[in-house]
Amino acid sequence: MSIVSSAIRIVAALAISTTLASATENQPVNWDDLIDQSALTFEDPFKDLSYEQIFDVRTVFQSRAELENSSITNDARAGTERALNEALARLEEADLDADWLISQRWIVAERREKAATAANPELDGKTVTLAGFAIQAPQEDDGTRIVYLVPERGMCSHMPPPNANQMVRAVVHGDWSPKTLHEPVRLTGKLSIEESRQSFHIVDGSVQMNASYVLDVTEVETIEDMRKSQLANDWATSHAERLSASGKLYGPKQGVSE
Repeated sequence: MSIVSSAIRIVAALAISTTLASATENQPVNWDDLIDQSALTFEDPFKDLSYEQIFDVRTVFQSRAELENSSITNDARAGTERALNEALARLEEADLDADWLISQRWIVAERREKAATAANPELDGKTVTLAGFAIQAPQEDDGTRIVYLVPERGMCSHMPPPNANQMVRAVVHGDWSPKTLHEPVRLTGKLSIEESRQSFHIVDGSVQMNASYVLDVTEVETIEDMRKSQLANDWATSHAERLSASGKLYGPKQGVSE
């Protein structure tokens, strides 16, 4: 193989590796990507129970607690025992073990909480681009602007806040801030797994904002930016259409210094 051919191969290889490195430096992500999928895999014996069956399990637990009360009257005891026996009979008929279900309630609650907060370790420290709806938060003591990014318009105001691993606390170093509540936007920056809790007033009262991520923002794009960008692709276009369907806001692209 000639020296020229070898040089060409080396240059080509370097070009390919540079392209791949650039692609990974700024990674478009969706909200589902933020969830640690391994935390979602666990046995939840309550998931397939009907409302009536869950009510019966609660009746068994509460009835037993009431029967341990020495001050309960005879009439109340008789009624409680009847409710307990009826609930146990219905659960047994459905081949459900009330005692085992009761023993699992805190285990399942802990696993559900982990599933709602567990962040994807593969994204920790990565530069990502994420589209969502921005909610203005109070500035930090040094004047740094803070916004929270959520996946759906109305969350934290007309709807409850999302799970912690579906909320991003975004640190904005420039002069951009949302002009309306739930401004549709796309943010780029370094994403870190870092739990945070903050309460502040939104619309009708104070809301607890629990986030599993912090995003150090380097670029802010509005709906118009996503549509006009020369680098627009199907991914960007689909996000622009989804976001604008929930609430349009047009404005100039805001650069954010690091």
